[in-house]
Amino acid sequence: MPELPEVETVRRGLLPVMEGKRIDLAIQRRPNLRWPLPDRFAERLTGRRVERMGRRSKYILADLDDGETLIIHLGMSGRMLIEGSVLGDYVHEEGGHGKHDHVEFHMEGSARVIFNDARRFGAMDLCATDEVNDHKMIKTLGPEPLGNEFNASILAERLKGKMTPIKSALLDQKIVAGLGNIYVCEALYRSGISPKRMAGSISRARIETLTTEIRDTLQEAIEAGGSSLRDYRQADGELGYFQHSFKVYDQEGEPCRTEGCKGRIGRIVQSGRSSFYCPKCQR
Repeated sequence: MPELPEVETVRRGLLPVMEGKRIDLAIQRRPNLRWPLPDRFAERLTGRRVERMGRRSKYILADLDDGETLIIHLGMSGRMLIEGSVLGDYVHEEGGHGKHDHVEFHMEGSARVIFNDARRFGAMDLCATDEVNDHKMIKTLGPEPLGNEFNASILAERLKGKMTPIKSALLDQKIVAGLGNIYVCEALYRSGISPKRMAGSISRARIETLTTEIRDTLQEAIEAGGSSLRDYRQADGELGYFQHSFKVYDQEGEPCRTEGCKGRIGRIVQSGRSSFYCPKCQR
């Protein structure tokens, strides 16, 4: 599942070909993705201008000139591809459509944006722009970890009294939006907090550190993706899913990188997901 940095990287990659541009033609090749697509989906999008490309948690939000917003969720395997466009120093050649190219946007300026999803766990929907925050996929989300509404006081209040492991608590999208397995592992490692520690038992001082590390970890991942995007020349125009240099995730058995620590990275399973951590310096 792509996490917040990957989704933000995709959003930024779509900006030059979608924001401020008209959708000359929208094409849907099936009636549903994870759920049914809205009635008259392609018809309602054709001819519309994208006024703004935003993001809420792991959802890309395209505000349209008719007062509706296109909501895009990549799901497990969804990808946004760009073809037939010239973006800075790289060109994506246009070809035919693939087996899993379910939705296409032929944009003003000759770009073709394709939603490809082999497993169809992704989703798209349309709703009134002023009702986006009440949409079923968005209304229960917690604060954005990179937004002004996320801080140590808010996180402390949301963790108060919780007798669940901090790793599980941070993956709860109602507590904080957009965090996934990879970046929670990384932020906990950088904070020196064990993924097994009960969320409600963490001191205010350590929550301050954790809040900072969540922000820094996400920002660094976004910057790494942005740097990769500027040099991106792959023929199929795929955006996102860049390789990052993780300190703990998927590093089982490797030496801990904390200075002076002689531990090795371990792995446990929590709620069906792998947690990577250092048993010696994460407490």
